[in-house]
Amino acid sequence: MTAPSPIRLGTRASALARAQCGLVARALEARHPGVRVEVVFIRTSGDRLAHGPLAPAGGKGLFVKEIEEALAGGTIDVGVHSMKDMPARLADGLVVGAVPARADARDVLVGAGGGGVATLPAGARVGTASVRRRAQLLARRDDLDVVVLRGNVDTRLRKWREGAVDALVLAAAGLARLGIDEPAARPLPVDEFLPAVGQGALCLECRAGDAATRTLLAAMDDAPSAEAVAAERAFLAAVGGDCNTPLAAHATVDGGVVALRAAVSDLDGRRWLEDADTAPVGEGAALGRRLAERLLVRGAGALLGR
Repeated sequence: MTAPSPIRLGTRASALARAQCGLVARALEARHPGVRVEVVFIRTSGDRLAHGPLAPAGGKGLFVKEIEEALAGGTIDVGVHSMKDMPARLADGLVVGAVPARADARDVLVGAGGGGVATLPAGARVGTASVRRRAQLLARRDDLDVVVLRGNVDTRLRKWREGAVDALVLAAAGLARLGIDEPAARPLPVDEFLPAVGQGALCLECRAGDAATRTLLAAMDDAPSAEAVAAERAFLAAVGGDCNTPLAAHATVDGGVVALRAAVSDLDGRRWLEDADTAPVGEGAALGRRLAERLLVRGAGALLGR
């Protein structure tokens, strides 16, 4: 008897991407005994741009493009992504097959003293390559020197320890998935520091017409996480932002209600537009669009360069 074909997972080769893909592979094998999983490592355009900001080169979609091309070409069956790397609109013929249970969506501040942004020394150098994090830091502390700092989590932590910067802002989920317990890391409350769209969630992307793979992935989907992410991503698509614009959104699901907070800012955090609302579960995407419309009425379009 011929052995069944493996399900091929495509991912980046960074330590975090490998860890995330490993979680997905083990979960698929646990939910579908007998299914074989094969991991294919794909180098993306973003991986080749090791230094400087991503925005001028095309932004976060650079970490997705080659994986989507492999999916469309049939050389892999599932793309395993960090949801926050996904552009607002997927490539034609591709869909989100599942959103597994979301990890901690918060950012963490890594720095001497272990306090929040308010406790950083005057003029402290804070490393991040995210325009969203830059804007929120400067909105709270315009004296800070926000330094563009890219690289994997280990590289950024090493540069901080070597004194290249006084502090870092990283994703809590990334540290957790890498098993890094950094004593100097302190979570930033969501009501003070709004996360990126999709932060802490994974995206399992597949071909729209691949019914067999979509059936396998359905068992991986976590309904509350998928609903929250749908609200955030609907806001992203409707507001029309991209990687050049500081955008943030965070949704939660509790007791049949989805609650969403979303914000748009200028690059230096001087002008900050924020809104929040709730809706019944199942209407998260409509909620995201509604908040986008309200912020656009208040002037978000000017911040988006429209």
